[in-house]
Amino acid sequence: MRIRSSLGRRLRGLTGAPAERRVEPQATVPQALLELARRGPSPLVAVRANPTGPLSVAAVIPSFRRGSGGHATIAHLLGELRARGHSVSLWLEDSDARHAAESQAVTQRSFAEFFGAGDLTLHSSFEDWQGADVVLATGWQTVARALLLPGAGARAYLVQDHEPDFYGASAEALWAQQSYRQGLHCIAASRWLAEELRARYGASASHFDLGVDHRVYRPSDERRAEEEVVFYARAATPRRAVPLGLLALEELRRRRPTVQIALYGESVRSTAAFEHRDLGVLEDRRLAALFAQATVGMVLSLTNPSLTGLEMMASGLPCVELASEAMLATFGRAGPLQLADAEPLALCSAIEALLDDARRRAEISRAGIALMAERTWSRAADGLEHGLRAALQGRSQHHG
Repeated sequence: MRIRSSLGRRLRGLTGAPAERRVEPQATVPQALLELARRGPSPLVAVRANPTGPLSVAAVIPSFRRGSGGHATIAHLLGELRARGHSVSLWLEDSDARHAAESQAVTQRSFAEFFGAGDLTLHSSFEDWQGADVVLATGWQTVARALLLPGAGARAYLVQDHEPDFYGASAEALWAQQSYRQGLHCIAASRWLAEELRARYGASASHFDLGVDHRVYRPSDERRAEEEVVFYARAATPRRAVPLGLLALEELRRRRPTVQIALYGESVRSTAAFEHRDLGVLEDRRLAALFAQATVGMVLSLTNPSLTGLEMMASGLPCVELASEAMLATFGRAGPLQLADAEPLALCSAIEALLDDARRRAEISRAGIALMAERTWSRAADGLEHGLRAALQGRSQHHG
């Protein structure tokens, strides 16, 4: 069964966390959108760099918090570009004022700590802006600012997911859709996503495959638990379909009372209706250790494939995922994942089938390790660099 974005919206309000313990976000009011509507984009300027040589790349990033996979991906990719000799800078578009009370030093330190990005410089304002060969938007909240910034030789858009699906009917969903129609060359984090952008929005798009850090996520000789299931239960991210996963695990626990279940990825303690370990947000080394000891992992992706599932595969952990359109297009029905329909009993049965079949687990583990051996951040950065140069070559099609 293919999963539509409406399923993500239906699941969105069910988090399993008590309301009094959650802080509801304030409305995001991106002022740059109003400024862009008033005066339009800044004109592009002559490119200062040799098109085949090192580039100056200025990435505009949205507000962040600990555990954000999207920001971790940005840090990995830009770190790779910097290591290749490109000049890289990051600029914060804090449209929801999450960092408004912080000093520049605190914001920079938090970004470096959360995402292992100590070699990257993050500017928390645009006071020192001096232009760049390529300005790179990295989320719908940053596109208007990227279009307004002067001194850009070209503009591009790192698209990690189909962001309109993150919202119900809302201004945010409309703005996310509009961001793909602004003439920026899109550099998408999967072939499926690039095709979506071209087909639905008429965008210029290239793609790359997400990588993993093989120094951290790698096969281990550690003996795995007999029956331990780990679930990426990041309820703050609705596209992770956490309520659906919790129902599947509740049924699994009913069928197998002795199975061990660990939940992670969310700072708010889960109120799941079954016995479990709640591990919270884990840093990379602890997460890799968890993947090395567990029997089966589960990550649910209603849109583009999650980086977490790739890290499980790289660690040799057999992984259950949704048979969504994106997952089928990316990995195929017979790929290195156990795919299941978006139903609690179907997911439960997929987990149980793996727990009962050591040979199948070993087969999926080997296939995942083999696939992910080729998925490095260096290779992903090849795709990003190709997209940046495509933006430069096609700049006559962009605003300005």
